[in-house]
This record gives sequence, structure tokens and C-alpha cells, in this order.
Amino acid sequence: MTIRLQRVQRGDEDIFGNIAPEVFDEPINPERLRIYLADPNHLMILALDGELVAGQCAAVIHHHPDKATELYVDEVGVATTHLRQGIATAMVEAMFEWGRERGCKEAWLGTELDNLEANGLYRKVGGKAEHMHYYEFKL
Repeated sequence: MTIRLQRVQRGDEDIFGNIAPEVFDEPINPERLRIYLADPNHLMILALDGELVAGQCAAVIHHHPDKATELYVDEVGVATTHLRQGIATAMVEAMFEWGRERGCKEAWLGTELDNLEANGLYRKVGGKAEHMHYYEFKL
């Protein structure tokens, strides 16, 4: 199996027609996808196995008036059929490179303390864990 990473941009909506289970949390909504891809500060890298979307890494560039531009890695998902093949590592490293190209000086993300796979991945790519609280709000 040969996996190809692709940076997604406006006009790439057709790539999302064949997605392996568990790559995204929910089915792709075409209007939401169009809006997402239209924003230049939304970044997404797909892992393609032929025409099958086997993985995704989504991030957002945050510009601040008082500190360096940073990359927030929002989602990393790989199909269960494609786990343990280095796909998530390759996508995260490619996303960090894209962030550097876009002027980001730092990257950050969050995951649950008991998500052993995710924590292992993020340590593998050089992350330093910090303790923090997560709050969620319905708007």
C-alpha cells in the first residue's frame, strides 16, 4: 500500500467522496466543507490510499496581536484499517512543515489523558505535555 499525503485547498471537494470509516467524527457536510476550504487559515492534509481518504489532519492558523503566529492542530484521524503504519506521524509532521511555511512559530493541540495512542504520537513528534483543563461551551 502506498499512502500519498495531499494538502487540501478550495476546489478539492471531490476528494471527499470516498472516505474510510472513522477518519472523521461525522459525515462530511458539503456546505461546511466548502466554507472550511474557503478560509485560508484552515489547513487540512489528507492521507490517500489510491482514491480512498484513509486519514486526515486539520489545523487552524491563529494570528495574535501580542504574540507569534501559532498553529492549532484540531483533528487527527486515521481509519482503523490503516493504523500503526506511520500515517498519523507523517500527517502531523507535514502539518508542522506547512505551519512553518505559513509563518507559525509554535504549534499546540490537546488530547485526553487516557488516549494512549494520541499521547504516544505527540511525544514521538517532539511534543511536551502540559496539564490543563478543557472547558466546552454551547453557543
